[in-house]
Amino acid sequence: MAPMTAVTWREQVVRRWGGWRTLGYGLGLVGVVGLAAQAAWGEGDFWRQGDYLRLAVAVAVTYGTAVGLEARVGRFPGVQRTRVVLVSVSLCFLGLLGVVSLTRWYYSRTFLGVSYGLTLVWQWVLAGWGRRLCLGLVPGELVTAIGHLPGVNWSWLHENSTGLGLDGVVVDLHDALSPPWMRFLADCRLRGLPVHHAATVWEGMTGRVSLAHLGEGLLPAPPERAYLLLKRVGETGLILLALPGLLPLAGLVALAVRWDSPGAVLFWQERMGQGGKPFWMVKFRSMRAQATGAQFARAADQRLTRVGKWIRRFRLDELPQLWHVLRGEMSLIGPRPEQVPFAREFSQRIPYYMCRHLVKPGITGWAQVSQGYAAGVQETRLKLEYDLYYVKYLSLWLDGLILAKTIKTIVTGFGSR
Repeated sequence: MAPMTAVTWREQVVRRWGGWRTLGYGLGLVGVVGLAAQAAWGEGDFWRQGDYLRLAVAVAVTYGTAVGLEARVGRFPGVQRTRVVLVSVSLCFLGLLGVVSLTRWYYSRTFLGVSYGLTLVWQWVLAGWGRRLCLGLVPGELVTAIGHLPGVNWSWLHENSTGLGLDGVVVDLHDALSPPWMRFLADCRLRGLPVHHAATVWEGMTGRVSLAHLGEGLLPAPPERAYLLLKRVGETGLILLALPGLLPLAGLVALAVRWDSPGAVLFWQERMGQGGKPFWMVKFRSMRAQATGAQFARAADQRLTRVGKWIRRFRLDELPQLWHVLRGEMSLIGPRPEQVPFAREFSQRIPYYMCRHLVKPGITGWAQVSQGYAAGVQETRLKLEYDLYYVKYLSLWLDGLILAKTIKTIVTGFGSR
């Protein structure tokens, strides 16, 4: 059995400062410094308005919600806690800003800005000081693959292990376990020690759903209506708010495409949509000649125009697809719609391929920001594992993480062809 990792002095400090004490200290820091900054540099009307107490309470609730969300997601093995902090805090304070705007409460930009910044820094500090989880591994085929993943201190167990010093136990619950292992796992649960299913841990650490271990009963379920409604309203409002800036940009791209090479500005192609229903997707033309039949784009594709190379790199060719989002045929975030002939071929050759069509296709998605472009059966199989992870765990938090990674993808040109 691998030796247990000793608890360092830094880990002891983090444990002492955990739980409600950390929440209280952070909330006090945000409140006191936020109000001090407001008194020093903020708007003078803040103290004369009756809504300042309401705003302070709303910031406190937002802070607690962000901490709770970060704690719920960040405990899972393999999750990058600093990234979780950025997404969780940003989403919660954006939600607060939306509530303030809709209710027309009086608000102070200084107070909200300082509160957001302090919450982010405080949670970042705690995330950076966090220790690695120490998880025990019950021997098994899938567990063996998990034991090589970085980011966690792994410890192989035996039937006489006590589980002391562990943060949790990982076991493949589909394996046939001996009576000593069953008693050990039952004892762990009675002592409050988490027992993680190996497939769930593997998914959380890789961001993929393994097709080899995707059994009956684990297939992604259709998304909840409340989530779909909230996402639909949010992305529609976001597009409408961004239209004043997006329309001039789209016009410049259209002029550049028209000037660079002969042909239509827009390119239409039949893609597979939600529920396996085809639809015609539009984008700015980026190639000199579109060959008949479905084709994958290749690295350094000779069909690309000079302008097409750059608009594909920074995903500007996808701008017209915002029209599909407004029509309800696509979403801002979801599995990328595949060309219909390829989708039908992959559905025959790759297990569970059609499960990616349980949700609307998206302009960006988990597979795009994690893997990049896929061409061929093997790359599509890997891409499907990322898509199924999104379908299985879709949430507003995951959507926020994808949006953050999409910005990085656009800046770096990751995965473009």
